[in-house]
Amino acid sequence: MRLEHDGTTPERIGFLLVPGFSMMAFFAAVEPLRIANRVADRALYAWCLISTDGQPVSASNGMTLMVDHAMDEVASLPCLAVCSGFSPEAQLSRPLIRWLHRLDRGGCVLGGLDTGGFLLAAAGLLEGARVTLHWESLPAFRERFPTIATSDELFELGPRRFSCAGGAAAMDMALAAIGHRHGSALAVAVSEQLIHDRIRSRGDQQRMSLARRLGTHKRRLIEAVALMERHLEEPLSLAEIARRSGVSPRQLQRLFEQELNSSPRHWYLMLRLTRARQLLEDTQLDILSVGLACGFASSSSFSRAFRAQFGVSPRRVRLASPN
Repeated sequence: MRLEHDGTTPERIGFLLVPGFSMMAFFAAVEPLRIANRVADRALYAWCLISTDGQPVSASNGMTLMVDHAMDEVASLPCLAVCSGFSPEAQLSRPLIRWLHRLDRGGCVLGGLDTGGFLLAAAGLLEGARVTLHWESLPAFRERFPTIATSDELFELGPRRFSCAGGAAAMDMALAAIGHRHGSALAVAVSEQLIHDRIRSRGDQQRMSLARRLGTHKRRLIEAVALMERHLEEPLSLAEIARRSGVSPRQLQRLFEQELNSSPRHWYLMLRLTRARQLLEDTQLDILSVGLACGFASSSSFSRAFRAQFGVSPRRVRLASPN
């Protein structure tokens, strides 16, 4: 989504649809543009759909969309949004990388919806940029591309790069771009047409508050879980978590049992193993690196805990992953 445009002609945006792309994120980005044209009673935006080979593309929900062009038919674009979903890097190819670089050299503003940032980063096109992705994909992205600045914002809109967390965040990004280009009144009118009662800023949280996710307002418990979530690679001792949360280890145990029907130890382990499974499915990190990134001292201890929890080995999960 470009922040600058002369306004004399419709702003052209290409959407590269990658197999398995997020239909929700794609529609959430396109529909505000369509409605902006209708409310303004003129063509402010125009868009085209692109696939690598010009063939229809199936989304992650199984629905298939026709496209307007194969990528080789598109020599230049002012703006391109890469739309992907699960296992985005499995779709990366040398022709796609060359095409993205050619667009970039021509001044195209490049961005990603949902996990589209993985493809742009793997193509070497996000150095120096700040990128956000869906909260579930951010840990894998940070492990895979540690030199690229990331955020957990809803969206990022820069002069040459943009990104969003996917889902409804694509709508908020599109509304922000419309507001920047054509004024807040139009953005509000489009938002109302979408029955979107509040245009969220980029700094709004991607996830529900921890209190809502846990279903409790016990402050000490919320602080303890937040500490666990922030320290997955180098786990804190339960005594240290209790100390920082302002309770005794026995009180911490009682809070978890009463409010979450779990022990602190098991809850912490589940957080680490869930993160490990995400990394196995979304990255090409070797199993030892995944275990270390989730606080396990060795691949054997990691594999034992993983198998005990999920009934399958980390290697089996890795082999089943398209990455």
